[in-house]
Amino acid sequence: MILCITHSQDFYNIDLFFEYLTSQNIPYFRLNSDRLNHLQKISVNEDSFELTDESGNTVHSDNIKGVWHRKAWKINTPEELDEDYEKIFLGEYGSLRYNFMTVLEDVPWINPYENEKKVDGNKMFQLKIAQKNNLTVPKTIFSNDEKKITSFFHQYCQGKAIAKLHGTVAKTMTGENLISTTIIEEDSLEHLSDIAYCPMIFQPYIDKEYELRIVYVDGDFFVGKINNSENPDWRVAHADHFWSAYELPENIKENLTAMMKEMGLYIGAIDMIRGKDGSYHFLEVNPQGEWGMLQKELGFPIAEKIADNLIKRINSHE
Repeated sequence: MILCITHSQDFYNIDLFFEYLTSQNIPYFRLNSDRLNHLQKISVNEDSFELTDESGNTVHSDNIKGVWHRKAWKINTPEELDEDYEKIFLGEYGSLRYNFMTVLEDVPWINPYENEKKVDGNKMFQLKIAQKNNLTVPKTIFSNDEKKITSFFHQYCQGKAIAKLHGTVAKTMTGENLISTTIIEEDSLEHLSDIAYCPMIFQPYIDKEYELRIVYVDGDFFVGKINNSENPDWRVAHADHFWSAYELPENIKENLTAMMKEMGLYIGAIDMIRGKDGSYHFLEVNPQGEWGMLQKELGFPIAEKIADNLIKRINSHE
């Protein structure tokens, strides 16, 4: 059995994955991470666990031979819970979730949990490993210091920079979506006074021909190119922008493969820019980034490749 850790609102990517497992007669168990709370029954000891989900389905750790750590969302709290207990509720259920996951640390994972956690939570680490493996990376500062940022801007950015949150997308206090990437120019620097309340990553703006979303699956590449040269991020592209299949140069593939192996990742969604200078600029890797649009629009068999890789490693492990 394959355990898939996801969330209650996940669809399409996860559905494709499950359809393929069903076609291969491989059982699976879907664990909605946001509902790993009072809605589920969970018991963990030093070397096993048993879990019954909100639909009454039960799984024992002895039957799980591999894990796809697709997505993990914040655990939901019950409406009736006194807000004074919310911190304790989330803390203890978070600890329970981590404890049950470590029971499975000796079976194959995509990706190994601790590796993924380190990579996803540290963009500076990503840039360091990328550069070590001969990839071009932009000059970068992650800071809450207005003076340091201004100095960085004048030294490296030639009048234009991008600022982005460490996370991909956040929400404003009113609940509106806030896209993480913003263009900064000279007259924007006067608005940096609030940076102390929200540290951000700053990099020189790269004049680009196009953006690439590269889905890496253990040495295989599925690459989508989007004709978005004017916006700072493909996530804000409009209807006139579309994905097309793209072939990376062999040396870029080799360098990305070396980087991913050093990070200890089997899969990841990599963002790169092809600059007008002809260079390929590495931006970041999201260990469980989105790829459904590439499978849907370009016919890439990404879900199937992920499943095949995990199945192969399970068979080798046994």
